[in-house]
Amino acid sequence: MPIGNEICILCESILKNICHRDSAEMKLKKREPSLFIALLPLAAIALFLGVGYGVFHIQSESLLVSAAFVTGIIAAGLGYSWKEMEEGIVASIGKAMPAMLIVITVGILIGSWIACGTIPMMIYYGIKLISPKYFLVTASIVCSLVSLFTGTSWGTVGTIGVAFIGVAKGLGIPVAPAAGAIVAGAYFGDKLSPFSDTTNLAPIVARSNLFDHIRHLLWTTTPAWLIGLVLYFFIGLKYRPESLDSSQMDLILNTISVHFNFNVLLLLPMVIVLYYAVRKKPTIPGMLIASFTAMLLGLIFQGSSVAESLGAMAVGYKSQTGVAVVDNLISRGGMAGMMHVTLIAFCAFAFAGIAQSSGMLDVILKHLLRVAKTPGKLIAATVGSGIAVALMTGSSFLSILVPGELYAPAFKKMNLAAKNLSRTTEDSGTVIVPLVPWSMAGVFMAGTLNVPTLTYLPFTFMCYLGFVFALIYGFTGFAIAPCIREDETVPGS
Repeated sequence: MPIGNEICILCESILKNICHRDSAEMKLKKREPSLFIALLPLAAIALFLGVGYGVFHIQSESLLVSAAFVTGIIAAGLGYSWKEMEEGIVASIGKAMPAMLIVITVGILIGSWIACGTIPMMIYYGIKLISPKYFLVTASIVCSLVSLFTGTSWGTVGTIGVAFIGVAKGLGIPVAPAAGAIVAGAYFGDKLSPFSDTTNLAPIVARSNLFDHIRHLLWTTTPAWLIGLVLYFFIGLKYRPESLDSSQMDLILNTISVHFNFNVLLLLPMVIVLYYAVRKKPTIPGMLIASFTAMLLGLIFQGSSVAESLGAMAVGYKSQTGVAVVDNLISRGGMAGMMHVTLIAFCAFAFAGIAQSSGMLDVILKHLLRVAKTPGKLIAATVGSGIAVALMTGSSFLSILVPGELYAPAFKKMNLAAKNLSRTTEDSGTVIVPLVPWSMAGVFMAGTLNVPTLTYLPFTFMCYLGFVFALIYGFTGFAIAPCIREDETVPGS
């Protein structure tokens, strides 16, 4: 049928459905959408996010709701009632609710771990124990550790990264490889940290388990990171300084050591979480036990009050050292701090729920599977979509959400574990966004380090080698996990 006729029929159906108030008196016959009609919601979300978010920096939540509204109008034209769309939204959100609860619990965990001194202690020794002899390797490793323990690539670059770039300039080391090593290290830690918003969002969208997702990420992320370190070692041989002007590093170390008391027992909350992960026990109880253990340790070692500890769990830890670089780094966490990710997920699932319940995603999936008939081609399609959304919107969240929602049924149909999808969305989304000059991440990194995005891009080896490994694994079958149970949010899936 010509596209013009399809649009006319759709518009006529929309008017009938919207104008007729009593759906009990008249039920429109449901029509299966053509591929053109099914692609309209994706075109709408691409337009809204590409222009609204990418150009005008409008909040993505309102843009996702706008895309859901357009999708709802199209679904009405196909004969679907609001009640049916609402049921689709509720079903979509319901499937993701266990993972959303984990995200909120992670907020509790971060706040309590900072308040008790666990995370500050890990940052302190992460900086202290790494030899500064080889600058590029050191910068990447330290940024990796700080980001891993804080879950924030932006916070790492804005604090430790600024210190390193200052040292590089003072020593005459080119800023391009220095900035590349800093950004790659910061995103390595962010990508693998259970405290990171994107690391929590990816398994929510794919319906996998957080810790299974992180373990599966190691297959692509670790070799990409190690190759980067080797390259930094060889690149840095001709720049290798014998001494470093580490005044800002010393300021960070001294401030942390003055305001926190360290003790080996502060590692106990981390041991508890690792125990639950290794033994494949329920995630949330383990995280809550670790959080309340951290609260008790804070009372003992930091002299915190119960009210302060519970406040850190609710709204995050508020550092008041008086040193801005430290306060910016460790003022994080709390349930309230995770609401942004949760709200984005709700809005995205509203869009996906309507598209799914009205059959539009099914039509796209059928056409997709005619081409992506093997795991390798499916993963390649996911990688391509993730990079396309990253370039189009400049958003780490959306580069995970859009491909994740689109391809989740295809991975399930091929009997591939959901953690394959969540891993691939991070390999082609989370770490690609800081390489996009017009993205908020790219603007932040370039502005904070005073190094243009395209200047440091060639040296962020880990960021673009990850999806290369994802493609290799997809076409060879190596490190590709089969689906072993229906509910993949259960640990050990």
